[in-house]
Amino acid sequence: MVDVKMGGCWSNTKDQFDNLEKHTQWGVEFVERYNKFVKDRTEIEISYAKQLRNLSKKYQPKKNSREEEEQRYTSCQAFLAILNEMNDYAGQHEVIAENMSGLIFAELSRYIQELKQERKLHFQEGRRAQQHIESCWKQLENSKRRFERDCKEAERAQQHFEKMDNDLNVTKADVEKARQQAHNRHHVASESKTEYSNVLQNFNKEQHEHYYTNIPNIFQRIQDLDERRIVKIGESMKTFSEVDRQVIPIIGKCLDGITKAAESIDEKHDTQLVIEAFKSGFEQPGDVEFEDFSQPMKRTVSESSLSNSRSDGKQESKGGKSKGKLWPFIKKNKGSGPEDFSNLPPEQRRKKLQQKIDEINKDIQKESDQKDGLMKMKDAYIKNPQLGRPETVDPKLAESEQTIEKLRQESQKFEAWLAEVEGRLPVRTDQPRRPSEMHELQSTAVNNCAQDRESPDGSYTEEQNQDPELKVAAQCEFDDDFDDEEVLAAIGTCKAMYPFEGQNEGTIAMAEGETLSVIEEDKGDGWTRVRRNEDEEGYVPTSYVEVYLDRNTKGAMTYI
Repeated sequence: MVDVKMGGCWSNTKDQFDNLEKHTQWGVEFVERYNKFVKDRTEIEISYAKQLRNLSKKYQPKKNSREEEEQRYTSCQAFLAILNEMNDYAGQHEVIAENMSGLIFAELSRYIQELKQERKLHFQEGRRAQQHIESCWKQLENSKRRFERDCKEAERAQQHFEKMDNDLNVTKADVEKARQQAHNRHHVASESKTEYSNVLQNFNKEQHEHYYTNIPNIFQRIQDLDERRIVKIGESMKTFSEVDRQVIPIIGKCLDGITKAAESIDEKHDTQLVIEAFKSGFEQPGDVEFEDFSQPMKRTVSESSLSNSRSDGKQESKGGKSKGKLWPFIKKNKGSGPEDFSNLPPEQRRKKLQQKIDEINKDIQKESDQKDGLMKMKDAYIKNPQLGRPETVDPKLAESEQTIEKLRQESQKFEAWLAEVEGRLPVRTDQPRRPSEMHELQSTAVNNCAQDRESPDGSYTEEQNQDPELKVAAQCEFDDDFDDEEVLAAIGTCKAMYPFEGQNEGTIAMAEGETLSVIEEDKGDGWTRVRRNEDEEGYVPTSYVEVYLDRNTKGAMTYI
């Protein structure tokens, strides 16, 4: 800072004020520049975090795609872990941006305003002190010039009086007049001298106070202001590093997680998954028998040969074409293949059928959720007619019901094929079957009763000489499932909103407006079990009736 004890007049002090004003203005601009740097760093951190999150999101496995299936491999699981760690890594950069914005940028922005205001007050005070000393100086100069003028006029008046007094031709009155005028001028000069002396004494006092008290105090406050600015910059720079240092442990954990994910990759596990996924299920072929053409003999073909052209009565009736499975290394015909995936090896066929069943079940669940939403909408329309007419929802409900029924039939078809591959029979139950279950059980029973034991090549053929009595016994055993049913008590009533013909087995016909007893709720498949009298009962579509459950069974719950 400027040495406040340096000598010189007030103009030198003015020069020092100008220099200090320029320096402190530079200091304010420096703080603003540093604060702008922090803001730009904050924006970079936010942008970097956003780009990292987008990058992690971009490479996340897509649902219902092959990438989601690949997550069973340890290398893919490690990559997914890295993506998650990168997402957390991005979060730490957002923390850096947030702390820099709050602890540095916002704090410095507030401090800059305070700094400008305090600086303005100090220099306003310095300008007032400077103006005051300049005013005292001008007053001293005026008093000095007036004293000098009065002294010269008094001297001229004295000379005029002496001249008149020595002149014999001048009257006594004129001499007296000149004497009186000289006396007055001397009196005025004496007063100007006194005034000049007082003003000079006051100026010296003001000047001493200005240079030794006022200006040093102002300079000291400006110096304190600038030193606080420097300290503030240092603290902000320290905070700048601490903000980064605070997230280093968490970033280190993210990097440790990436390393751990990389170390978790198990090549043996992944290769075993590939083996399980692509194994054919075929037994290895046996040795090819030697065929001796040197002697006339009946040639036979090994059952374990690659072509495995088994010829039975059924195949001969169809032109003698073989239905044997092709081995994986023999080229297959191009095309999408049969719907039941019978062109695939047993293990692959089972996986494909199970995958298809899962997809259909997801579609059924999605359609059921949509149906539930329509039911709630219709219920809202009934309770609040101003929202809409309930009958406008009925076509969509009927369409949703038809879609669900088609999907269930499709699922039953693939489940029957899956049961055929796995060699299992449907699970028997003592309670009556719903319409969708009836179709599945009948189809499965027919297929299981008609199929023969598995041939060596993995295909299934119908047993030609099966005993008709066994078929009848199997059918009778299937029908016995519906005997000796337990009579269920009614749990409520329902009213038919639409007529239903009930042509399928297990269903019951009803007329519009007819009231029936409810003996079993809808279990999510779209059918409600009802009874007309003690001997006539069956299933009706839930969307065709309005159900009222008894209070003692379901808490007086009513749904449509």
